[in-house]
Amino acid sequence: MLTLVAFITTLGILITFHELGHYAVARWCGVKILRFSVGFGRVILRRTDRHGTEWAISAIPLGGYVKMLESSEAHAGPDPSGQPFDTLVVWRRMAVVVAGPLANLLLAVLLYAALGLVGTQEPAPILGAPPAGTVAAQAGLMAGDRVVAVDQSPIQSWPQFRWEMLQQMSDDTQVELTVEQGGRTLTRVIDIAFTADPSREDPMRRLGLRLQGPRPTVKSVVSGGAGAQAGIVTGDVVTAVGGSHDPDNVQFIEIVQKNADKPLELQLQRQDRSIRLTVTPAPFALESGEIVGRIGVQLGGDVPMVLVSYGLVESLSRGVSRTAETAWFSLKMMGKMLTGEVSWRNVSGPVTIADYAGQTARIGWVAFVSFLALVSVSLGVLNLLPIPMLDGGHLLYYLIEIVRGSPPPARWIDLGQRAGFGLLACLMVLALFNDLVRIFG
Repeated sequence: MLTLVAFITTLGILITFHELGHYAVARWCGVKILRFSVGFGRVILRRTDRHGTEWAISAIPLGGYVKMLESSEAHAGPDPSGQPFDTLVVWRRMAVVVAGPLANLLLAVLLYAALGLVGTQEPAPILGAPPAGTVAAQAGLMAGDRVVAVDQSPIQSWPQFRWEMLQQMSDDTQVELTVEQGGRTLTRVIDIAFTADPSREDPMRRLGLRLQGPRPTVKSVVSGGAGAQAGIVTGDVVTAVGGSHDPDNVQFIEIVQKNADKPLELQLQRQDRSIRLTVTPAPFALESGEIVGRIGVQLGGDVPMVLVSYGLVESLSRGVSRTAETAWFSLKMMGKMLTGEVSWRNVSGPVTIADYAGQTARIGWVAFVSFLALVSVSLGVLNLLPIPMLDGGHLLYYLIEIVRGSPPPARWIDLGQRAGFGLLACLMVLALFNDLVRIFG
């Protein structure tokens, strides 16, 4: 139920803001608005205002529209409440059309700015131990390194670090990291010359860059399990395992899983005492048939957090830059899809959006607002693409009209609409297929 509510809320906000962009500029240009609808199909709720505009909520929430008066629908005499849209000069028609996508981009700016102004608690950019042989390990990065800058751009939190790295991966072959290591500030240059395709593998993990997890803290012990038999109790903190000192949760689990039926020496911190004991992980068969070790304890712990906040002016500035960077990143990924550098499996549809809306809503309002801003940018960029049926397609027609000195022939427009509809239908089928593969694959 939460996923459904979050999905409808996401669509409602994004669609309403988009259509309000069209509506506001059309009214400013003097156009008569017949209907403002959130959703398609049968009207569920409606109200008519004093300007004669019908405000409606329709049954299918996968879009919306602003119906404007056209000259073919106008009465014989002039209408005092507004003029037909198609009688506007071309520049004003372009302004009305582009206002929808720009409204989505403006919404993203405001959402990102609000997050910066209110302040958010985010994981500190402290690196976990990079696996041997990875680019991060070869560059000399170590567990506990705190990233303070990427190519001299200051970094405060792990999400900022990840975003900066993804930006660099789409443009450059090397990146310079400034880290604090053992009280010293060092510079490390890592090679990122590879195709970043998130559908195949997390690019950060491929580089060997991961967030340092919390110290393994035992939250509960399974009665009769290997851990209980070895003497592990709730509250124990693992400080060493099998010769590896100060492991985080991920490292500890990996070591345990690799040592099924093999004795492991543990060093634990129990209140104010340090104790040693030996545990033998019990073998457990995964669905894939792989045998891993388990000791029957539940781990917890907290990662170091930092408060990321800015003043009003800087929040707005960062909102603009983050929106612009996200839009440009989206365009670059689209270009890489066309050239085959990035898989078409990255195309997502409404099922994935609904899933992520539900997940972020469960995490908290910060995650949901960030997700809402991201989807708003994507919607704005998508609608500006020069594809007939989209706002960008209409802008393309108007540019042709400016060059020709007259509107394109009706036959051109009809063929374009058919081609655009076919392309969007194919993309929708692909997106739905990818959605289903993600869920059931």
